[in-house]
Amino acid sequence: MKRIEWILFAVLVGNTLGGYSQEKTKQEKTKQEKTKQDSVPKVWDVTGKMTFLLNQSSFSNWVAGGSNTVAGNIALNYDFNYRKNRWRWDNKFTMTYGLSYVDGQGMRKTDDRFEYNSLLGLKAGKHWFFSFLSNFKSQFTRGYDYKKNPALPISDFLSPAYWSFGPGMLWKKSDDAKLNIAPASTRFTFVSDEFSGKYGVPEGDNSIFGLGFNLSAYFKFFVMKDVLMENIFAMYSDYLDHPQNVDIDYQMRFFVKINKYLSTNVAFHTIVDDNASSKVQFKQIFGLGLNYVFHKR
Repeated sequence: MKRIEWILFAVLVGNTLGGYSQEKTKQEKTKQEKTKQDSVPKVWDVTGKMTFLLNQSSFSNWVAGGSNTVAGNIALNYDFNYRKNRWRWDNKFTMTYGLSYVDGQGMRKTDDRFEYNSLLGLKAGKHWFFSFLSNFKSQFTRGYDYKKNPALPISDFLSPAYWSFGPGMLWKKSDDAKLNIAPASTRFTFVSDEFSGKYGVPEGDNSIFGLGFNLSAYFKFFVMKDVLMENIFAMYSDYLDHPQNVDIDYQMRFFVKINKYLSTNVAFHTIVDDNASSKVQFKQIFGLGLNYVFHKR
């Protein structure tokens, strides 16, 4: 009887030790697989941000006067950044659209922009890269000059549309601090038949070719805790058409964080383009923003 008990005890101990050994081997294998996965370089970094900005004013028996106004802007920004060895490839999609309703005036467009930036770089030094820039920008819907009566159409989908590309040199310290210089940048301006003769396109044509100097920069940093400042700057001078008339596109944005999903947003946008307007264009937006951020690394 004792022999049987010893045999059963030995079998029980053997099974226990065997199970522990198998579990330990399984854990070690899982750990090795995880370490192997972590050691694989992640070449894509994807970040998406959607913001809904709301402005509203209401008046009732207000002696000073005023019109009830409701305005909303939606913005979608996507960044697809690639890193592998000496290569860097930054892609940025920016899409914004805004509408406002004013008593007595109805619905009007307040913002409309589509822009795609692509910047390919091959490392040449500590922060320097040989680069190739491609930029495309236009709008989604028809635009009007409401100062005219009736309102006069002045733009439309892909009219105007601008496409610039060319080689250059990129200085990049991080994704939040970079400057690209493209001294021989090609630029095409496109319009529909309706707007032929505007935006620098000769009457009877739908496009015009340009060759010039292009400088673009992006800087984003915290001014103070929970106050983020973003600067987007672009400059272009056409060697073939009045090079002294420099086109400038500058955007400055402030994001004041309230919590994970809410922020106060302030945006300033200035455009200098004598082919589009003889005056300096200026836009300012202020409101409460509802934000959703998606990040995949």
